[in-house]
Amino acid sequence: MRKLEFTRGISTDDEPDIWQKSLSGEIELWVALGLPGEKIIRQSCGKANEVIVYCYGGRTAEMWWEKIKNSTTRFNNLQIINFSKKDTCELEKHVSRLMKLQINIQDGDVMVSVDGSIVNVMPERWKSPDH
Repeated sequence: MRKLEFTRGISTDDEPDIWQKSLSGEIELWVALGLPGEKIIRQSCGKANEVIVYCYGGRTAEMWWEKIKNSTTRFNNLQIINFSKKDTCELEKHVSRLMKLQINIQDGDVMVSVDGSIVNVMPERWKSPDH
């Protein structure tokens, strides 16, 4: 079981959006959301045992990935997972200020329950860790 924590991520480049640290303060898992630059990816892969980038944005995300994919092959601790524009648009329809989410993940498929409505999300693994 992981003990994930939110960080100051959005307001600072030297922290992810979510992380898991060991009891001795080492970063075990670095989770970034969006489309981080190559420099941030490089630094995060050097700081953490495992790095996961969850990207989204349709064509914008695809162009970002085409630009950086060759420079990320050397990072054995990096995963890139994309959420399609179709899936994120479907989730967006259910967003509300007081929404209640339940998320079930099984065999790589994600089922999101939002206030009784169910949205199936199919994440695309663009890069897997090499170990």
